[in-house]
Amino acid sequence: MQIIPTEIPEVLIIEPKMFGDQRGFFLETFQRERYAAAGIRHPFVQDNLSRSAFGVLRGLHLQNPKSQGKLVTVLRGKVLDIAVDVRIGSPTFGRHVSVVLTDDNRRQFWVPRGFAHGFVVLSETADFFYKCDEFYSPEDETVVLWNDPDLAIKWGVDAPTLSARDSTGRRLADIATLPKYGEI
Repeated sequence: MQIIPTEIPEVLIIEPKMFGDQRGFFLETFQRERYAAAGIRHPFVQDNLSRSAFGVLRGLHLQNPKSQGKLVTVLRGKVLDIAVDVRIGSPTFGRHVSVVLTDDNRRQFWVPRGFAHGFVVLSETADFFYKCDEFYSPEDETVVLWNDPDLAIKWGVDAPTLSARDSTGRRLADIATLPKYGEI
């Protein structure tokens, strides 16, 4: 597998090695020792799968204090995936990394603990799969406003479809309970 560093050192783009022929393809989506060598060391405790239509935006979600690391991939379709550093005191606080994930490029995106995460669907539909290293905890969840002007994220969709919860997210500057850099 190939690890592609990003502008934020903890956030990684991973290209698993794929083997293919006329029958189809094979790739490992996770192998503990190789991923640990890349810095992904917490054990995964929950897998999630969502299907969304074009223009659906999910996020920006984070949990605190029960932060989650997420290893994400697209099984079908195309999404723009975003990780925002929300760790107070981090040298990259408020900055984000984006990557296009598709069923053709088979890339994975590592969103570490202490980051808000979201994605928007750029294809007719997308099946989005992610492994989490902490259980979902609704009482610890916070939603950062997807179009927070301070974050300046270019989503590629002008009028996304949002859930009621995601449409009421708050600006990052207005969230008091954020994780602290170095404590996660």
